[in-house]
Amino acid sequence: MIRIPGYEHKRIAVMGLGVAGLPTVRALMASGARVLAWDDGVEGRNKAAAEGVPIVDLLSTDWSGIDTLVLSPGIPHTFPKPHPIAERARKEDAAIVCDVDLLGRACPDAVYVGITGTNGKSTTTALIAHILKSAGRKIEVGGNLGPPVLDFEPLGKDGIYVLEMSSYQLERTFSISFDVAVLLNVSPNHIDRHGDFAGYVAAKTRIFAGNRKRKTAVVGVDDDETRRIADAIADRLHVVRITREAPGRGMIGSEGTKLVDRTEDAPRVVLDLKDAPDLPGRHNAQNAAAAYAAARALGVAPEAIAAAMKSYRSLPHRLERVATIDGVTYVNDSKATSPEATVWALTSYQRVIWIAGGLSKDVGYDALIPYLPRIAHGILVGKAAKEIAAFLAKYEVPHTIVGTIAEAVPAARANARASDTKVVLLSPACASFDQYRSFEKRGDDFRAQVKKLGGGA
Repeated sequence: MIRIPGYEHKRIAVMGLGVAGLPTVRALMASGARVLAWDDGVEGRNKAAAEGVPIVDLLSTDWSGIDTLVLSPGIPHTFPKPHPIAERARKEDAAIVCDVDLLGRACPDAVYVGITGTNGKSTTTALIAHILKSAGRKIEVGGNLGPPVLDFEPLGKDGIYVLEMSSYQLERTFSISFDVAVLLNVSPNHIDRHGDFAGYVAAKTRIFAGNRKRKTAVVGVDDDETRRIADAIADRLHVVRITREAPGRGMIGSEGTKLVDRTEDAPRVVLDLKDAPDLPGRHNAQNAAAAYAAARALGVAPEAIAAAMKSYRSLPHRLERVATIDGVTYVNDSKATSPEATVWALTSYQRVIWIAGGLSKDVGYDALIPYLPRIAHGILVGKAAKEIAAFLAKYEVPHTIVGTIAEAVPAARANARASDTKVVLLSPACASFDQYRSFEKRGDDFRAQVKKLGGGA
């Protein structure tokens, strides 16, 4: 657990007692702070109170001496409407921060690697952590991914914190200047929270805030906005541009399946990504380029990076290879909750039995049109099944409506056998909330149903 120096006897307000909030309270109390904690939910308050946390209604309490509100990332402080406690903090001139900011205050001498982007940040974060750990570096990894940061072990100048950073966290983190800051991509997202696309981009680019002498910015340049950002920060930071396409001079990218470094005089082929089976597809070529650039900035040799990429295993629910049974590989991509996310999954395989459906996001499925020839058969579940069936019928893609994942997996197996297709892909293109409380639970069910098939490993 992190201890935060200088917080002894200070009054600190904490709003939100969930995944990040309760560890924040524990760390502050262990640091000697006088915590005033609140959650809008009775369950959250009761759980914290059972641990001895002082529960105080922050709207009605006296804010004398409170100069900081630790606000959980999911609670708005600006758009679409500030939470009343955030408004109260502003009236009292209290800083509004998140738990990551407290980590920066507690461990200022550590090395910080931050990763953000609309897509791919979890895989890139996990890949960077795997490379650094394989190279023998002392690391902690988390943030928006994995354990709450105040549950980390404290690290000094010989340690590296690898942090996935959401836009919500970035707009409340002021104490960290990332030594290596990675921005993969930006596309419209969380507009309700940031007011407009410009507000969302501004939050993402905060990953480049601050000044450290050895600061490196790794920027994906496969879209117009990130190319503009790379150019805008190049006068004050060392910028490494990465791409999922063939790299130009000074860039890192991929030529075919080969990861290529062109940042030095002679191009270097780092590895053939076919030898990294858990990094399939063009999107993972960009993720691999970003992880390579970050690791090189931290002094890891290219050969060590290549070896680590070959042994990397994908995160759960993100093109996760569940099993290969009778020559057919079953892939769990339950995290793909939109058609745009499913596009990346379909680009990763030549031919699939596609399991899709759930709760539609009402954006249509036209993004999938160029990749429909890769679908040998669609197996459709959930509320959106009929809508997706109508879309597939329009383009004469064979499909079957079955209803549930429990029905879909054996149906997919039968279709794989009949068509000699080697991949069954769960990539729903829909939210999970019609049948599951999260995409994780949906992916867990898929994994369990595949296990019931038996057969190979």
